[in-house]
Amino acid sequence: MILKFIGKYNKLPNATVLDIEFQSSNYSSDSNCIAIAECIKTIETPDVVEFDWLVDSTEKWCKDRAVYLAIMESISIIDGGVSDKAEGVIPEILSKALSVTFDTNVGHDYLENSDGRYEFYHKKEDKIPFDIEMLNVITNGGVPKKTLNVILAGTGTGKSLAMCHLASAALTQGRNVLYITMEMSEERIAERIDANLFDTNIDQLIKLSKDTFTNKVKRISEKTHGKLIIKEYPTAAAHTGHFRALLNELKMKKNFTPDMIFIDYLNICASSRMKGLSGGVNTYSLIKSIAEEIRGLAVEFNVPIWTATQLTRAGVGNSDVEITDTSESFGLPATCDLMIALISTEQLEKMNQLMVKQLKNRYNDLSQNKRFTIGLDRPKMRLYDLADPMANITNDSNASAAPVAQTPFASNKKPNFSGFKV
Repeated sequence: MILKFIGKYNKLPNATVLDIEFQSSNYSSDSNCIAIAECIKTIETPDVVEFDWLVDSTEKWCKDRAVYLAIMESISIIDGGVSDKAEGVIPEILSKALSVTFDTNVGHDYLENSDGRYEFYHKKEDKIPFDIEMLNVITNGGVPKKTLNVILAGTGTGKSLAMCHLASAALTQGRNVLYITMEMSEERIAERIDANLFDTNIDQLIKLSKDTFTNKVKRISEKTHGKLIIKEYPTAAAHTGHFRALLNELKMKKNFTPDMIFIDYLNICASSRMKGLSGGVNTYSLIKSIAEEIRGLAVEFNVPIWTATQLTRAGVGNSDVEITDTSESFGLPATCDLMIALISTEQLEKMNQLMVKQLKNRYNDLSQNKRFTIGLDRPKMRLYDLADPMANITNDSNASAAPVAQTPFASNKKPNFSGFKV
Protein backbone atom coordinates (compact mmCIF):
# COMPACT_ATOMS: atom_id res chain seq x y z
CA MET A 1 0.00 0.00 0.00
CA ILE A 2 2.84 2.40 0.83
CA LEU A 3 4.76 1.63 -2.38
CA LYS A 4 1.61 1.99 -4.46
CA PHE A 5 0.91 5.40 -2.89
CA ILE A 6 4.49 6.63 -3.45
CA GLY A 7 4.46 5.39 -7.03
CA LYS A 8 1.29 7.35 -7.80
CA TYR A 9 1.74 10.55 -5.78
CA ASN A 10 5.52 10.59 -5.13
CA LYS A 11 4.88 11.34 -1.43
CA LEU A 12 4.68 9.33 1.77
CA PRO A 13 1.18 8.49 3.04
CA ASN A 14 0.28 9.38 6.61
CA ALA A 15 -1.45 7.12 9.12
CA THR A 16 -4.93 8.38 8.21
CA VAL A 17 -4.42 7.55 4.55
CA LEU A 18 -3.02 4.11 5.35
CA ASP A 19 -5.92 3.35 7.68
CA ILE A 20 -8.53 4.34 5.09
CA GLU A 21 -6.77 2.40 2.33
CA PHE A 22 -6.47 -0.66 4.57
CA GLN A 23 -10.11 -0.57 5.66
CA SER A 24 -11.25 -0.41 2.03
CA SER A 25 -8.94 -3.24 0.94
CA ASN A 26 -9.62 -6.95 0.84
CA TYR A 27 -7.22 -7.52 3.73
CA SER A 28 -9.32 -5.74 6.37
CA SER A 29 -11.61 -8.77 6.81
CA ASP A 30 -8.70 -11.18 7.27
CA SER A 31 -8.26 -12.12 10.93
CA ASN A 32 -4.53 -12.51 10.39
CA CYS A 33 -4.28 -8.84 9.43
CA ILE A 34 -5.80 -7.36 12.58
CA ALA A 35 -2.30 -6.58 13.83
CA ILE A 36 -1.71 -4.43 10.75
CA ALA A 37 -4.65 -2.18 11.62
CA GLU A 38 -3.29 -1.78 15.14
CA CYS A 39 0.20 -1.10 13.83
CA ILE A 40 -1.04 1.65 11.50
CA LYS A 41 -2.53 3.53 14.46
CA THR A 42 0.88 3.69 16.13
CA ILE A 43 2.63 5.31 13.16
CA GLU A 44 3.56 8.93 13.76
CA THR A 45 3.10 10.97 10.59
CA PRO A 46 2.23 14.58 9.68
CA ASP A 47 -1.45 15.52 9.82
CA VAL A 48 -1.44 16.90 6.27
CA VAL A 49 -3.27 14.62 3.81
CA GLU A 50 -2.19 14.56 0.16
CA PHE A 51 -4.82 16.61 -1.72
CA ASP A 52 -4.68 14.57 -4.94
CA TRP A 53 -5.29 11.38 -2.98
CA LEU A 54 -8.20 13.04 -1.20
CA VAL A 55 -9.80 14.00 -4.52
CA ASP A 56 -9.24 10.54 -6.02
CA SER A 57 -10.63 8.77 -2.95
CA THR A 58 -13.68 11.04 -2.80
CA GLU A 59 -14.39 10.48 -6.48
CA LYS A 60 -14.11 6.71 -6.04
CA TRP A 61 -16.49 6.82 -3.06
CA CYS A 62 -19.02 8.86 -5.06
CA LYS A 63 -18.83 6.40 -7.95
CA ASP A 64 -19.24 3.37 -5.69
CA ARG A 65 -22.14 5.01 -3.85
CA ALA A 66 -23.87 5.98 -7.10
CA VAL A 67 -23.59 2.42 -8.44
CA TYR A 68 -24.88 0.99 -5.14
CA LEU A 69 -27.93 3.29 -5.13
CA ALA A 70 -28.60 2.55 -8.81
CA ILE A 71 -28.53 -1.21 -8.16
CA MET A 72 -30.84 -0.85 -5.16
CA GLU A 73 -33.27 1.24 -7.21
CA SER A 74 -33.17 -1.31 -10.02
CA ILE A 75 -34.01 -4.10 -7.57
CA SER A 76 -36.96 -2.06 -6.26
CA ILE A 77 -38.23 -1.57 -9.82
CA ILE A 78 -37.98 -5.31 -10.53
CA ASP A 79 -39.79 -6.14 -7.26
CA GLY A 80 -42.52 -3.65 -8.07
CA GLY A 81 -41.60 -1.27 -5.28
CA VAL A 82 -41.46 1.70 -7.69
CA SER A 83 -44.77 2.05 -9.50
CA ASP A 84 -43.91 4.96 -11.80
CA LYS A 85 -40.89 3.31 -13.45
CA ALA A 86 -40.73 0.31 -15.77
CA GLU A 87 -37.89 -2.21 -16.10
CA GLY A 88 -36.83 -0.55 -19.36
CA VAL A 89 -35.29 2.39 -17.49
CA ILE A 90 -32.84 0.18 -15.57
CA PRO A 91 -30.04 0.40 -18.22
CA GLU A 92 -30.33 4.20 -18.19
CA ILE A 93 -30.16 4.30 -14.37
CA LEU A 94 -27.03 2.15 -14.33
CA SER A 95 -25.41 4.14 -17.15
CA LYS A 96 -25.87 7.41 -15.24
CA ALA A 97 -24.35 5.84 -12.13
CA LEU A 98 -21.33 4.53 -14.01
CA SER A 99 -20.72 7.94 -15.61
CA VAL A 100 -20.26 9.75 -12.28
CA THR A 101 -16.94 11.62 -12.36
CA PHE A 102 -15.32 14.82 -11.14
CA ASP A 103 -13.86 15.45 -14.59
CA THR A 104 -16.30 17.63 -16.54
CA ASN A 105 -14.07 17.96 -19.61
CA VAL A 106 -15.64 16.20 -22.59
CA GLY A 107 -13.63 17.91 -25.31
CA HIS A 108 -12.65 21.32 -26.66
CA ASP A 109 -15.61 23.55 -27.48
CA TYR A 110 -14.37 25.65 -30.39
CA LEU A 111 -16.51 28.70 -29.59
CA GLU A 112 -16.78 28.58 -25.79
CA ASN A 113 -13.10 27.73 -25.18
CA SER A 114 -11.67 30.40 -27.49
CA ASP A 115 -10.04 32.28 -24.57
CA GLY A 116 -8.18 29.19 -23.46
CA ARG A 117 -7.08 28.58 -27.04
CA TYR A 118 -5.73 32.13 -27.31
CA GLU A 119 -3.75 31.67 -24.10
CA PHE A 120 -2.36 28.42 -25.49
CA TYR A 121 -1.12 30.20 -28.62
CA HIS A 122 0.76 32.75 -26.51
CA LYS A 123 2.04 30.39 -23.87
CA LYS A 124 5.76 29.73 -24.05
CA GLU A 125 6.23 26.02 -24.61
CA ASP A 126 8.62 24.25 -22.27
CA LYS A 127 11.45 23.05 -24.49
CA ILE A 128 14.90 21.65 -23.90
CA PRO A 129 17.36 23.62 -26.06
CA PHE A 130 20.45 22.30 -27.81
CA ASP A 131 24.00 23.56 -27.56
CA ILE A 132 24.13 23.44 -31.38
CA GLU A 133 22.64 26.65 -32.76
CA MET A 134 21.31 25.20 -36.03
CA LEU A 135 19.42 22.48 -34.15
CA ASN A 136 17.73 25.22 -32.12
CA VAL A 137 16.88 27.03 -35.35
CA ILE A 138 15.20 24.07 -37.04
CA THR A 139 13.28 23.06 -33.90
CA ASN A 140 12.24 26.62 -33.02
CA GLY A 141 14.15 26.64 -29.75
CA GLY A 142 14.56 22.98 -28.78
CA VAL A 143 12.54 19.78 -28.41
CA PRO A 144 9.27 19.90 -26.46
CA LYS A 145 8.03 17.26 -24.04
CA LYS A 146 5.90 14.25 -25.05
CA THR A 147 7.80 13.77 -28.30
CA LEU A 148 9.82 11.08 -30.08
CA ASN A 149 12.94 12.31 -31.89
CA VAL A 150 15.03 10.10 -34.15
CA ILE A 151 18.57 10.24 -35.52
CA LEU A 152 19.03 8.33 -38.79
CA ALA A 153 22.54 7.34 -39.83
CA GLY A 154 24.64 4.52 -41.16
CA THR A 155 26.84 2.22 -39.11
CA GLY A 156 29.80 4.09 -37.63
CA THR A 157 28.58 7.53 -38.69
CA GLY A 158 27.95 8.75 -35.16
CA LYS A 159 24.45 7.92 -33.88
CA SER A 160 25.61 6.99 -30.39
CA LEU A 161 28.18 9.80 -30.44
CA ALA A 162 25.42 12.32 -31.21
CA MET A 163 23.14 10.97 -28.49
CA CYS A 164 25.99 10.95 -25.93
CA HIS A 165 26.74 14.56 -26.87
CA LEU A 166 23.07 15.57 -26.48
CA ALA A 167 22.94 13.77 -23.12
CA SER A 168 26.10 15.59 -21.96
CA ALA A 169 24.70 18.94 -23.09
CA ALA A 170 21.42 18.32 -21.24
CA LEU A 171 23.36 17.46 -18.07
CA THR A 172 25.35 20.71 -18.29
CA GLN A 173 22.01 22.57 -18.45
CA GLY A 174 21.08 21.06 -15.08
CA ARG A 175 18.70 18.47 -16.55
CA ASN A 176 18.09 14.95 -15.30
CA VAL A 177 19.00 12.49 -18.05
CA LEU A 178 18.26 8.78 -18.39
CA TYR A 179 20.33 6.92 -21.00
CA ILE A 180 19.09 3.42 -21.84
CA THR A 181 21.53 1.34 -23.88
CA MET A 182 21.01 -2.01 -25.54
CA GLU A 183 24.02 -1.90 -27.83
CA MET A 184 27.00 -0.89 -25.70
CA SER A 185 27.70 -1.43 -22.03
CA GLU A 186 27.01 1.19 -19.38
CA GLU A 187 30.74 1.78 -18.95
CA ARG A 188 31.29 2.40 -22.70
CA ILE A 189 28.51 4.97 -22.80
CA ALA A 190 29.91 6.63 -19.66
CA GLU A 191 33.35 6.62 -21.30
CA ARG A 192 32.03 8.63 -24.25
CA ILE A 193 30.31 11.09 -21.94
CA ASP A 194 33.52 11.40 -19.90
CA ALA A 195 35.48 12.30 -23.02
CA ASN A 196 32.88 14.94 -23.88
CA LEU A 197 32.59 16.53 -20.43
CA PHE A 198 36.27 16.17 -19.49
CA ASP A 199 37.35 17.77 -22.80
CA THR A 200 39.75 14.84 -23.18
CA ASN A 201 40.42 12.46 -26.05
CA ILE A 202 38.71 9.16 -25.36
CA ASP A 203 41.95 7.20 -25.73
CA GLN A 204 43.58 9.41 -23.08
CA LEU A 205 41.06 8.60 -20.35
CA ILE A 206 42.96 5.47 -19.39
CA LYS A 207 46.07 7.57 -18.79
CA LEU A 208 44.39 9.88 -16.24
CA SER A 209 45.46 9.39 -12.66
CA LYS A 210 42.88 8.53 -10.01
CA ASP A 211 43.14 12.00 -8.45
CA THR A 212 42.79 13.78 -11.78
CA PHE A 213 39.80 11.67 -12.76
CA THR A 214 38.11 12.22 -9.36
CA ASN A 215 38.72 15.98 -9.51
CA LYS A 216 37.18 16.23 -12.99
CA VAL A 217 34.07 14.36 -11.87
CA LYS A 218 33.86 16.52 -8.76
CA ARG A 219 34.04 19.73 -10.81
CA ILE A 220 31.19 18.52 -12.99
CA SER A 221 29.04 17.61 -9.98
CA GLU A 222 29.68 21.02 -8.43
CA LYS A 223 28.58 22.88 -11.55
CA THR A 224 25.30 21.10 -12.32
CA HIS A 225 22.29 20.07 -10.24
CA GLY A 226 21.27 17.48 -12.85
CA LYS A 227 21.88 13.74 -12.75
CA LEU A 228 22.76 11.28 -15.51
CA ILE A 229 21.84 7.61 -15.08
CA ILE A 230 22.84 4.94 -17.61
CA LYS A 231 21.00 1.63 -17.67
CA GLU A 232 21.94 -1.35 -19.83
CA TYR A 233 19.54 -4.01 -21.10
CA PRO A 234 20.31 -7.07 -23.24
CA THR A 235 19.79 -6.55 -26.96
CA ALA A 236 16.15 -7.06 -28.05
CA ALA A 237 15.17 -8.13 -24.51
CA ALA A 238 13.65 -4.91 -23.13
CA HIS A 239 10.46 -3.06 -24.06
CA THR A 240 8.46 -0.13 -22.70
CA GLY A 241 7.18 -2.29 -19.84
CA HIS A 242 10.76 -2.61 -18.57
CA PHE A 243 11.41 1.10 -19.14
CA ARG A 244 8.24 2.03 -17.24
CA ALA A 245 9.24 -0.18 -14.31
CA LEU A 246 12.73 1.39 -14.34
CA LEU A 247 11.29 4.92 -14.26
CA ASN A 248 8.99 4.07 -11.34
CA GLU A 249 11.86 2.39 -9.48
CA LEU A 250 14.17 5.38 -9.99
CA LYS A 251 11.43 7.69 -8.73
CA MET A 252 10.91 5.65 -5.56
CA LYS A 253 14.50 4.69 -4.74
CA LYS A 254 16.48 7.71 -5.94
CA ASN A 255 13.82 10.42 -6.22
CA PHE A 256 14.98 10.70 -9.85
CA THR A 257 12.61 11.91 -12.55
CA PRO A 258 14.26 12.38 -15.97
CA ASP A 259 13.82 15.52 -18.05
CA MET A 260 15.06 13.68 -21.15
CA ILE A 261 15.41 10.01 -22.10
CA PHE A 262 17.77 8.44 -24.65
CA ILE A 263 17.18 4.92 -25.99
CA ASP A 264 20.13 3.48 -27.91
CA TYR A 265 18.52 2.35 -30.10
CA LEU A 266 14.90 1.70 -31.17
CA ASN A 267 15.41 -1.14 -33.67
CA ILE A 268 16.94 -3.42 -31.03
CA CYS A 269 14.13 -2.88 -28.52
CA ALA A 270 11.40 -5.45 -28.02
CA SER A 271 7.68 -4.75 -28.32
CA SER A 272 5.38 -5.11 -25.35
CA ARG A 273 2.48 -5.95 -27.67
CA MET A 274 4.06 -8.22 -30.29
CA LYS A 275 6.15 -11.34 -29.80
CA GLY A 276 8.65 -10.43 -32.48
CA LEU A 277 9.67 -11.90 -35.78
CA SER A 278 9.54 -15.44 -34.37
CA GLY A 279 5.81 -14.95 -33.83
CA GLY A 280 5.20 -14.33 -37.52
CA VAL A 281 5.20 -10.52 -37.26
CA ASN A 282 6.79 -8.61 -40.13
CA THR A 283 9.45 -5.97 -39.51
CA TYR A 284 7.20 -3.08 -40.57
CA SER A 285 4.57 -3.90 -37.96
CA LEU A 286 7.15 -4.71 -35.27
CA ILE A 287 9.19 -1.48 -35.58
CA LYS A 288 6.04 0.62 -35.94
CA SER A 289 4.68 -0.98 -32.77
CA ILE A 290 7.90 -0.25 -30.86
CA ALA A 291 7.90 3.36 -32.09
CA GLU A 292 4.27 3.85 -31.01
CA GLU A 293 4.97 2.35 -27.58
CA ILE A 294 8.05 4.53 -27.01
CA ARG A 295 6.20 7.66 -28.10
CA GLY A 296 3.38 6.67 -25.75
CA LEU A 297 5.97 6.39 -22.97
CA ALA A 298 7.13 9.94 -23.75
CA VAL A 299 3.56 11.19 -23.42
CA GLU A 300 2.92 9.19 -20.23
CA PHE A 301 6.02 10.51 -18.44
CA ASN A 302 5.94 13.98 -20.03
CA VAL A 303 9.49 13.86 -21.45
CA PRO A 304 11.15 14.08 -24.87
CA ILE A 305 12.73 10.81 -25.98
CA TRP A 306 15.69 10.53 -28.34
CA THR A 307 16.52 7.36 -30.20
CA ALA A 308 18.25 6.27 -33.41
CA THR A 309 17.77 3.96 -36.35
CA GLN A 310 19.87 2.53 -39.17
CA LEU A 311 19.99 3.35 -42.86
CA THR A 312 19.17 0.77 -45.50
CA ARG A 313 22.00 -0.80 -47.48
CA ALA A 314 21.32 1.58 -50.38
CA GLY A 315 21.15 4.57 -48.06
CA VAL A 316 24.57 3.92 -46.48
CA GLY A 317 26.38 4.87 -49.69
CA ASN A 318 24.05 7.75 -50.49
CA SER A 319 25.40 11.28 -50.01
CA ASP A 320 21.84 12.66 -49.86
CA VAL A 321 19.73 10.46 -47.61
CA GLU A 322 15.95 10.41 -48.01
CA ILE A 323 13.27 9.45 -45.52
CA THR A 324 12.64 6.32 -47.59
CA ASP A 325 16.16 5.13 -46.68
CA THR A 326 14.94 4.27 -43.15
CA SER A 327 15.72 0.61 -42.51
CA GLU A 328 13.17 -2.10 -41.67
CA SER A 329 10.03 0.00 -41.30
CA PHE A 330 8.57 3.21 -42.67
CA GLY A 331 6.27 3.12 -39.65
CA LEU A 332 9.03 4.76 -37.58
CA PRO A 333 9.21 8.06 -39.52
CA ALA A 334 5.41 8.01 -39.69
CA THR A 335 5.25 7.95 -35.86
CA CYS A 336 8.10 10.23 -34.74
CA ASP A 337 7.97 14.01 -34.37
CA LEU A 338 11.47 14.84 -35.59
CA MET A 339 13.83 12.83 -37.78
CA ILE A 340 17.25 14.08 -38.80
CA ALA A 341 19.84 12.23 -40.85
CA LEU A 342 23.57 12.39 -40.17
CA ILE A 343 25.49 12.10 -43.43
CA SER A 344 29.22 11.51 -43.70
CA THR A 345 31.38 11.35 -46.81
CA GLU A 346 35.14 10.99 -47.20
CA GLN A 347 35.46 14.72 -47.90
CA LEU A 348 33.33 15.70 -44.91
CA GLU A 349 35.26 13.29 -42.69
CA LYS A 350 38.53 14.93 -43.68
CA MET A 351 37.09 18.30 -42.69
CA ASN A 352 35.80 16.89 -39.37
CA GLN A 353 32.23 17.69 -40.36
CA LEU A 354 28.85 15.99 -40.60
CA MET A 355 25.95 17.04 -42.79
CA VAL A 356 22.57 17.15 -41.07
CA LYS A 357 19.43 16.78 -43.18
CA GLN A 358 15.88 17.27 -41.93
CA LEU A 359 13.63 14.39 -42.95
CA LYS A 360 10.59 15.12 -40.77
CA ASN A 361 9.89 18.09 -38.52
CA ARG A 362 6.69 18.86 -36.61
CA TYR A 363 8.27 21.83 -34.84
CA ASN A 364 9.12 24.11 -37.75
CA ASP A 365 9.06 24.53 -41.53
CA LEU A 366 10.84 21.52 -43.03
CA SER A 367 11.82 23.44 -46.17
CA GLN A 368 13.90 25.98 -44.23
CA ASN A 369 17.53 25.03 -43.49
CA LYS A 370 16.85 21.54 -44.76
CA ARG A 371 20.57 20.77 -44.86
CA PHE A 372 23.48 22.18 -42.89
CA THR A 373 26.83 21.08 -41.51
CA ILE A 374 28.11 20.75 -37.97
CA GLY A 375 31.58 20.15 -36.60
CA LEU A 376 32.64 16.70 -35.41
CA ASP A 377 35.36 16.00 -32.86
CA ARG A 378 35.44 12.20 -32.71
CA PRO A 379 38.31 11.87 -30.21
CA LYS A 380 36.34 13.96 -27.68
CA MET A 381 32.94 12.55 -28.69
CA ARG A 382 31.65 16.03 -29.36
CA LEU A 383 29.63 18.02 -31.88
CA TYR A 384 30.04 21.77 -32.29
CA ASP A 385 28.84 24.78 -34.28
CA LEU A 386 30.66 25.88 -37.40
CA ALA A 387 31.23 29.52 -38.30
CA ASP A 388 29.17 28.99 -41.47
CA PRO A 389 26.94 25.88 -41.28
CA MET A 390 25.70 26.46 -44.84
CA ALA A 391 29.16 26.77 -46.42
CA ASN A 392 29.17 23.26 -47.89
CA ILE A 393 25.51 23.23 -48.92
CA THR A 394 24.62 24.26 -52.45
CA ASN A 395 20.87 23.88 -52.94
CA ASP A 396 18.02 21.48 -52.28
CA SER A 397 18.68 19.40 -55.36
CA ASN A 398 22.39 19.11 -54.58
CA ALA A 399 23.28 17.43 -51.31
CA SER A 400 26.65 19.03 -50.79
CA ALA A 401 29.48 20.80 -52.50
CA ALA A 402 33.16 20.17 -52.02
CA PRO A 403 33.65 20.72 -48.29
CA VAL A 404 35.37 23.86 -47.20
CA ALA A 405 37.61 23.66 -44.15
CA GLN A 406 36.32 25.85 -41.36
CA THR A 407 37.54 26.93 -38.00
CA PRO A 408 35.30 25.85 -35.13
CA PHE A 409 32.74 28.35 -33.94
CA ALA A 410 32.74 29.67 -30.40
CA SER A 411 30.60 26.83 -29.09
CA ASN A 412 33.44 24.32 -29.57
CA LYS A 413 34.67 24.79 -26.05
CA LYS A 414 34.36 23.15 -22.70
CA PRO A 415 30.83 22.68 -21.36
CA ASN A 416 29.58 25.93 -19.84
CA PHE A 417 27.20 24.35 -17.30
CA SER A 418 24.50 26.98 -17.72
CA GLY A 419 22.39 25.04 -15.21
CA PHE A 420 24.96 25.52 -12.46
CA LYS A 421 24.09 25.20 -8.80
CA VAL A 422 23.35 28.36 -6.84
